[in-house]
Amino acid sequence: MASYHLSVKSVRRSEGRSATAAIAYRQAERIECQREGRVHDYRAKAGVEASFIVAPEDAPTWAHDRQALWNAAEARETRVNSVTAREWELALPHELDATGRRELAHAFARELVARYRVAADVAIHAPHREGDQRNWHAHVLTTTRSLTREGLAEKTRVLDAKQTGGQEVEHMRERWAELQNRALERAHVAERVDHRTLAVQRDEARSLSHEARADNLDRAPEVKLGPVVSAIERREQRAAEREGREYIPVTERGAQVHEARAARSLLAELGRVRDELREQVRERAQLAREIYAHAREEGTDRIRAGLAALRAAAQRQGIGLERGQGQERGPTHGIAHGPAPGEEQGRDPWAERQASRDSIKERLERLRTREAPHHAQDGSQHERVAGLSAGLSAHGLDRQHQERSLGTEAIRERLEALRDRAQPAAQREEPAVGLPAHGREPEQAQEGHRARSAEAIREQLRGVLDRARPVAVEREGIGHEREGLAHKEQAHGDEREEHALKHKDRGISYGL
Repeated sequence: MASYHLSVKSVRRSEGRSATAAIAYRQAERIECQREGRVHDYRAKAGVEASFIVAPEDAPTWAHDRQALWNAAEARETRVNSVTAREWELALPHELDATGRRELAHAFARELVARYRVAADVAIHAPHREGDQRNWHAHVLTTTRSLTREGLAEKTRVLDAKQTGGQEVEHMRERWAELQNRALERAHVAERVDHRTLAVQRDEARSLSHEARADNLDRAPEVKLGPVVSAIERREQRAAEREGREYIPVTERGAQVHEARAARSLLAELGRVRDELREQVRERAQLAREIYAHAREEGTDRIRAGLAALRAAAQRQGIGLERGQGQERGPTHGIAHGPAPGEEQGRDPWAERQASRDSIKERLERLRTREAPHHAQDGSQHERVAGLSAGLSAHGLDRQHQERSLGTEAIRERLEALRDRAQPAAQREEPAVGLPAHGREPEQAQEGHRARSAEAIREQLRGVLDRARPVAVEREGIGHEREGLAHKEQAHGDEREEHALKHKDRGISYGL
């Protein structure tokens, strides 16, 4: 399957890199860096299939000399944090041959040179001997300055600016997809690549009613393994093949990629089975229409013609035949039928379809059993969370009840304290027993004083009760029944208050 990949990287001095070292490694050549006074020799490196330089037509002659070109690029930059080269990394279709890969990489290099007037140095790499043998790729290093007749000129700011850099890279990604698809078409390969995101491709497939393709695109992007993890997983795969056992990923990212690929393969197989079933239904419907039309032309009534069409469609599917034997269970009513597809080669279509369904069921069962521990763990976690929530709820209810009880007790304690303070004051105001009559206040003034004191204490108690009543109602959530009880308690409280404030023989008793 053809795959799409294009990435853009920068060679920066601030990272300790140089254009001469980068091109020497990718081309597996010996390059002497005049600025650093170093020699980069990678001639022992293998895997470079082809290499070439593409430059503008009016470029100087030295631009086609690799060592002269990149030493000029290094000399042209004077800052310690300069970007001396830009690298375009491309994935080449493994379906193409060596000539097709070279032409495709050359076409992309010409696109870069024509659009930005830079020099492009191309290296086509073969897959690593221990890696994926489909990993044909190309490295295209371009100068960061335009190349004119006089030499390296101005910087290609259109690729450096934030406002235009992303748009330019996206344009080149689209052009690379178009060039790759043209090369696949010339090679008579049905596969195509797409530079857009999976979400955009999925929406387009659904708008065109391509359900199978939309289902295949309904997935998350695959996790990038990287060279280290890829090497570990390749070693494990080879060990599993030698020992004749099933391959099990040994890294977390490897397991994620393996699961994603297995699910994607299963979806593709389910889509293939669905397409086959749709095609069979279409063929049976077409056969039924033809049988019905033929029967009607011969003068058969509608009911008999419809029954004949239904029998023909059922027998086309295999209904009414002994599975694996091809013998009819019931009469065909004079309708002749040829062998089912695949029977002339001695194959059993029913057995093949049943084997395909069993294979899908087995793969689904493996995925389900693999995910069962995770679901069980999630279930136990949900139970713990539910129990904790229930405990918190119960604790919250008990806490609210305790708060209401404490609020009621506090009101009662305040009223009792008020009563206790009132009783000593009343006792102090009572005249002492046995005092002489001429030392007492006049009877009328004494009665007025007692009335004013009783009225003041009564108003104070009423204010306390009025402030306490809304609080008790709010905290205890009093309904209609509790409101009635509150009114009764208020009435009894008023009676007790009036009873406590009655005149006695020697003074007033302030009881609550």
